Parts: sequence; C-alpha cells; structure tokens
Amino acid sequence: MTTGKFITVEGIEGVGKSTNMRRLIDRLESGGKTVVETREPGGTPTAERIREVVLGHAEEPIPATAELLLMFAARSVLVENVIRPALKAGKWVVSDRFVDASRAYQGGGRGIPADRIEALAAWVLDELEPDATLLLDAPVQTGMARTSSRGEPDRLDGEQAAFYSRVRETYLALADASPDRFHIVDASGTIEEVGTRIDEIAARLLSIGH
Repeated sequence: MTTGKFITVEGIEGVGKSTNMRRLIDRLESGGKTVVETREPGGTPTAERIREVVLGHAEEPIPATAELLLMFAARSVLVENVIRPALKAGKWVVSDRFVDASRAYQGGGRGIPADRIEALAAWVLDELEPDATLLLDAPVQTGMARTSSRGEPDRLDGEQAAFYSRVRETYLALADASPDRFHIVDASGTIEEVGTRIDEIAARLLSIGH
C-alpha cells in the first residue's frame, strides 16, 4: 500500500483556515484521494478533552510550559491513533495546525526556547513531518478584526496584538527556513483570490502525489 500524504494548514486566528481547508480537501477528493480531516489540539475524543482544557476559560491560569505539554499530549494521541494509521493505509491527512503551531504560539508567542519544543517534537513525532504546509498569512489587525466578529472567543483569541505579531513572525521565519515544504497564501485577499491560490496548491500536490 502506498503511504499517504500529510498536509497541514497553519496561520494566526482570523485567516480563514476552516473555509480554505474545506476547499483544499474538496479539491484533493476530486482528484481521487481519500482524505482524513483533523485538527489540533483535538481530532480524537481524548485529544478533544485536552483541547477544552487548553482553550477553555478557567479561573486557574495555565502556565506556558503546561500549555506546551498539553499541546504535545494531545498531539501524541492524534498522531498515534489517527495520523499514522491513515498514512499507512494510503490516505491523505489534512490537519488544521500541527507542530509548527507550537513553534509559533508557544515558541514565538510565549517565548519558550526552541530547543525545548524540538526535543518534545523529536520524542513525540519520531521523524513524522508534514509533506506540505499551507501558511495562510494576513496582517495581525486583519485577523483580529475577523476574529472579533465570531462567537465567544476562546482563551487564545483573547491575546493582544503583540502576541499575534510574534506568532506571525515566527510562522514566516519557519516558512523561510523550509521553502520546499511551505506554501504561503496571502489570506488578506477576497475569498475568490485566496481560493484560486488554494486550487493551484492542490493541483501541485496532486501532481506530485501520484
């Protein structure tokens, strides 16, 4: 059985990940691929319970280190119970965020040293890495304005602009360091403009995925 492809979608809040993931998945499925859709943190019953802890509002604060460890705990469950089995079965996996989110949010945003994050990544992922990553990028103020129009914000939605600026800068630095894996999408454009770029990337992924 041919091993499947692992694709991740990254970006700060308000860049349209959900909408554009759906478009990407539709294009991949139209190209004949069986796609497993998942998200981080979450994607399994246990990981979804961890998500509630990480993103929910509570009186007790969650220290940055605890937040990082919770993210990797949920990630470990998702990798072993969903991602690896799907890839082994020849399916394509599309995930709303993965380890780059920890590098950007807990690393860039919270200031946790990169070597600590990479040590956890090496332990939990055991060389698993996305085949391609779509980085939906938009100015911080654009993302925050879109987020403010949504429903009840989660714990991360309430961060300040400076936090998201650090996250965005880290994402762009990661993309610059791995240009073969990252596909940057200007998410500040219209739905049609962004969708056209998603279609182009999907076509490219399908062409190299046969």
